[in-house]
Amino acid sequence: MLAIAILAAGKGTRMKSDLPKVLHSLAGKSLIDRVLSCTQRLNPNRRLIVVGHQANVVKDSLKNYQDLDFVLQQPQNGTGHAIQQLGTQLKGFKGELLVLNGDVPLLKEETLNSLLKFHKKSNASVTFLSASLESPTGYGRVITNESGLVSEIIEERDCTNEQRKNKLINAGIYCFNWQQLSDVLNLLSSKNSQNELYLTDTIKLLKKALHFEVDDPFEVKGINDRYQLSECEQHIQETLKSFWMSKGVSFIDPISCSLSEDSDFGTDVIIEPQTHLRGKCNIGNGCRLGPGSVITNSTLEKNVLAIHSFINEATIGNNTSIGPFAHIRPESSISENSKIGNFVEIKKSFIGEGTKINHLSYVGDSTLGKNINVGAGTITANFDGKNKHRTIIDDYSKTGANSVLVAPIKIGSHVTIGAGSTISKDIPDQSLVVERSKAIIRKKNN
Repeated sequence: MLAIAILAAGKGTRMKSDLPKVLHSLAGKSLIDRVLSCTQRLNPNRRLIVVGHQANVVKDSLKNYQDLDFVLQQPQNGTGHAIQQLGTQLKGFKGELLVLNGDVPLLKEETLNSLLKFHKKSNASVTFLSASLESPTGYGRVITNESGLVSEIIEERDCTNEQRKNKLINAGIYCFNWQQLSDVLNLLSSKNSQNELYLTDTIKLLKKALHFEVDDPFEVKGINDRYQLSECEQHIQETLKSFWMSKGVSFIDPISCSLSEDSDFGTDVIIEPQTHLRGKCNIGNGCRLGPGSVITNSTLEKNVLAIHSFINEATIGNNTSIGPFAHIRPESSISENSKIGNFVEIKKSFIGEGTKINHLSYVGDSTLGKNINVGAGTITANFDGKNKHRTIIDDYSKTGANSVLVAPIKIGSHVTIGAGSTISKDIPDQSLVVERSKAIIRKKNN
């Protein structure tokens, strides 16, 4: 039996933010989302989140998880006090309790698996992650005896000068035998520099305490301020870019770009400076992205060019050119061999194969067929003040510069619309349509 408790009650004062610390974002995911993701395949029987500061905000952010139980810690009186709050939820539970921190987001599932296996094999009362740091400032020190058992953990504020020289630190990730832990939780004392109940004080109260040292200390790095957040962001980005460069992706200036972990790339992709991918992105072979593009939750098929453009929740077909300065908005699909050019905005529309929208146009709530040429400044007037309406343009039609199509409207195939026309009724196939009002010229009075 395995229960997992994630401590997420703190305010995070050093973040200088109205947002709870565990909800700050790292490579597109909140800190607590990252911690939860590394526990998914451990197959726990229970997952509990200890909340306190802005508890409802934290709960609301996790509403898509179906298996979480929330435990309120009020007031927040230390980590030991937080675990004491689990007593009611875990009454009668017989198994291991894995305690994680909501602000330690780089933990790997493999590390937690190794910790659990080591703990069970050793038949320990508690096993916790440790790390050897060249600069251990800020961390509690692990004190071991001659046989290698842990005798205690001393928080840095309570360390002597000699104890501070110890480079073996407590990473704050614990695996407890719950029954043994629950027997000593009420023995904790707040007689320390912070007047709090420390979970670390249970170490010297339990029969057998062991530590499990991680290979990469950065994995257990906690986040207390925005500088540490940026360090973790940089670490993730460097790891992602190194991986994708080994798979055939080129970054012209890696440091200026950012990726999400849900991005996937084909080979011979070139990513220009100041280009950012967010959410779930699938980028096909031979694409060239940027400079200066932002792509979010989108699929780009093979040989797509996207220059200085925003593409959000859209699908872009093979051999299509986007930009510069185009904005492709959600629920848009651009078919192969198309061109979306300078200062063009596409919203919730289907654009057919070989269609060109080269300049200064807005196409919203529309379905365009293949090989259409949309003239500069053409707009679909899709909103009547209350509702959005659809524009349909069939194959091989052309709109002149500065045309306005007032939806709902259907333009047939092989239609030519004269420049400057405002069209508000359906146009049949094989038509030429020109709509202009008569010019009125009056001389000014002197």
